[in-house]
Amino acid sequence: MAIVKAQPGQSSDQVIRAFQKKVLAEDILGELKKREFYQKPALVRKARALARKHPGRRTY
Repeated sequence: MAIVKAQPGQSSDQVIRAFQKKVLAEDILGELKKREFYQKPALVRKARALARKHPGRRTY
């Protein structure tokens, strides 16, 4: 969970930017998109095997 505490003298824009950086670093949105729909374990294994075979290919 991304938690950012405002420091004294820090503007709200700076706090929001720090929060956005932390969310990107922890890959929270990516994890959310992965868990949005259930995938059968066989499909997960197949996707991982395909990713190993073609490392530059992006999967959604």
